[in-house]
Amino acid sequence: MRRPKISIIGAGNVGATCAHWAAAKELGDIVLLDIQNKEKPELHMPRGKALDLACCAPIERFDSRVTGTFDYADIAGSDVVVVTAGMPRKPGMSRDDLIQVNVNIVKNVCEQIRKHAPESIVIVVSNPLDAMVYTAWKVTGFPSHRVMGQAGALDVARFRAFIAMELGVSVEDISALLLGGHGDDMVPLPRLTSVHGIPLTSLMSAEKITACVERAKVGGGEIVKLMGTSAYYAPASGTIQMVEAIVKDKKRIIPSAAYCENEFGVAPGAKGKGYFVGVPALLGSKGVERIVTFDMTPDERKLMDESISHVKDLVGAVQKIFPDLA
Repeated sequence: MRRPKISIIGAGNVGATCAHWAAAKELGDIVLLDIQNKEKPELHMPRGKALDLACCAPIERFDSRVTGTFDYADIAGSDVVVVTAGMPRKPGMSRDDLIQVNVNIVKNVCEQIRKHAPESIVIVVSNPLDAMVYTAWKVTGFPSHRVMGQAGALDVARFRAFIAMELGVSVEDISALLLGGHGDDMVPLPRLTSVHGIPLTSLMSAEKITACVERAKVGGGEIVKLMGTSAYYAPASGTIQMVEAIVKDKKRIIPSAAYCENEFGVAPGAKGKGYFVGVPALLGSKGVERIVTFDMTPDERKLMDESISHVKDLVGAVQKIFPDLA
């Protein structure tokens, strides 16, 4: 039986950790791709990391083949391609500066995906996420159900972790949902959060729930302050949760940046002019197989509308800088 093929573009902390989780779960054969270091051309970072992972196989008991490469031809036949390539925001960089740099990177990556892996499903992790998912969709020309972004899986994991810490219970018993964008644009839904079916509102005060929500919003920033670099274990874990749902056709509902039009009032009636927004998405072998909608309270709707508005502003900035992506 043919094993699924998972290609990961970007062999930095997030990309390499994605490869680690995917191999440990034996989800398929893995290609780890990055660009050559021009200052030290003798180094081959993706091949080195792939070899290091391959040497874990006898201990961790997985048979996934892990390949490191500079050559996009090696991603041919991929079932899923994960895009982690991009530059973190540096001091003094404006939002538009970051967009310009990373859109250029993601454009180049997605042109290669379109050429070498035209049947793949693409998961974008690069930031600013909503702009990068939109760019990937436009550049690949793939159907919208085969392009998505990782955000909600990470945010929900952080929210669940902080609730578990507060209550002293297992994270396995906590079910939670967050919508909208990453960070400040997050739309918390405490009324739909429970601990083994018990509503969270019955177990925690409103103040403590708010504190957990706020900590989830700034969870990435908290880690940056502690380590001096962005998080990578949890972002990679959230991404591989999505990969697993796709390659195993699990039909899991995972909050993802998925293409919406009428759903959640994103762009009603505007066929072909929707946006990628953080929503509950049913993930299976075809990618995003369905957006799961539900009735929201007026307060939740207001927060969601604000989050959608910010996504539209971000996409508008991309279109202004890169008119060919409009």
